[in-house]
Amino acid sequence: MVVLQMLLLLCAGSSLSEDLLSPNVDIISELKKLKDMDERIQKLEETLAKVLSENEALKTIVHDSQTKLDSFKTENEDKKVAFSAGLLESGTKNTGPSNTATTLIYKKVFSNIGNAYDSNTGVFTAPIKGAYFFRFYGHCHGGTTMAVSLLKNGATQCSLHAWKPNSNGNASNGVILTLEIGDQISTQLWANTWVYDDPASYTSFSGFLIFPL
Repeated sequence: MVVLQMLLLLCAGSSLSEDLLSPNVDIISELKKLKDMDERIQKLEETLAKVLSENEALKTIVHDSQTKLDSFKTENEDKKVAFSAGLLESGTKNTGPSNTATTLIYKKVFSNIGNAYDSNTGVFTAPIKGAYFFRFYGHCHGGTTMAVSLLKNGATQCSLHAWKPNSNGNASNGVILTLEIGDQISTQLWANTWVYDDPASYTSFSGFLIFPL
């Protein structure tokens, strides 16, 4: 009986020793999972770093694009030039005749995009170099000649004329001019002639930038 108990004790001890010395399969599996997780975390960190780097590059691209867009908008706004004005702001009046030529000052401003026309002087000043179109109209009553010229920096470019009409006289002219920055355009009533205007704005002056050069 004692021998049997000793044999059982030896078997149990041998089994316990074998369990302690043998690798635990669950621990190895968990260690493998941890290793896999560490590798995935490392890959995620690398991906995140790449995304952040690309995001910074994207921010730079967006910023540069916005800067260029703002610059383009500003430049495009500078290229918008157009005006149109009638001679009298209100009322009814003959302008002239006078012994000397007179610059016509158009007070009834319909539009002045780019603010290149000065209603205090009647002078348009080119804000940018470009090709511009100008048109001017004149109206007069009978008995007195009407004659108006369009001037560039004081030099006549084209004119309109009505020689002592029996009743009413109307005339118009237009021209395309190449202007440098600061060139000035105005209209001038000839000496000893007149023009008429009223709220219908028969006598007017207009111009606009066709394209920059």
